[in-house]
Amino acid sequence: MTQFKPSRRDLLKVSAMAPALALTATAPRAQLAGPVAGDNPSHFSFAIGDAQLTVLSDGFMTTPVSGLGINAAPEEVQAFMDSYFLSTTESISHTNHLYIEIGDARILVDVGSGNRFMPTTGRLLANLDAAGIDPAGITNVIITHAHPDHIWGIRDDFDEAIFPDAEYIIGQVEHDFWLQDGLAASSPAEMQQFVVGAVNSLQVDGADWTLAADGDEVVPGVRLIATPGHTAGHMAVQIESNGQQLIALGDAMNHAYMNFAHPDWYNGFDMDGAQTVATRKGLLDRAAADRITVMAYHFPFPGVGHVMREGEAYRFIPALWRFKG
Repeated sequence: MTQFKPSRRDLLKVSAMAPALALTATAPRAQLAGPVAGDNPSHFSFAIGDAQLTVLSDGFMTTPVSGLGINAAPEEVQAFMDSYFLSTTESISHTNHLYIEIGDARILVDVGSGNRFMPTTGRLLANLDAAGIDPAGITNVIITHAHPDHIWGIRDDFDEAIFPDAEYIIGQVEHDFWLQDGLAASSPAEMQQFVVGAVNSLQVDGADWTLAADGDEVVPGVRLIATPGHTAGHMAVQIESNGQQLIALGDAMNHAYMNFAHPDWYNGFDMDGAQTVATRKGLLDRAAADRITVMAYHFPFPGVGHVMREGEAYRFIPALWRFKG
């Protein structure tokens, strides 16, 4: 039986204090301090060929920097964060969901945390409404993997699937991993609630699952790519239309700076560090060589951009926003 390697004890401790997070460091930081006056944008729309895409926020997460780059020296990781004007103790991750309109299909990638994980997440349904997207019109829901911030929002307050008329899709390997007999009992105590949450989400009333494999097509122009490492059966989503391509990376990459400058580093919440690195390098090589647009769940909102090679490393180039003239 596959065993968990990471510990999320620190993550849980820090998540409890997330609502009170405020910047107190004297050095300038990319995480801007001060209260927000009014609402910031919660969605961002653009096109890939004939596919209309919208990125929707589910909020943000705060996790310890100690969980990043665990195969590197802690002082090296902290120095890297400081060089990018980021906190050396706490890492803020955005949660970016992709909504795809292609042909007659209306596809949502991941369902967020709902009200079951961190108090700073669970904004997806409200932001669907803000973007003018009717949840009842969603035809397909793709789950990249069964971590809390990607799947725990699948259940409403009556423990039923939030999009009962949609087709739910997840990788066969990912599905079978979380539902294997005895996984919760054999996992460390701090991981057991994540296993139970995944099982409850996968067995929610009203969701009939389509179990997918690498290369399976959801609808013409949208297919799944096996990207294991972060979890056993993690999937990315590739959209192609009129010769243009975008890969929604999910958590195959989760830091817009570190994953590019140090592709060999992996995190404490990656189940298989070596496989995570191999998968990441393959994606980076392909995106850079073929000039494929990428979008990642935890990159700074909206998380869309390009990959540029720099010697043995890479750089993330954020895409420019386009406004109506």
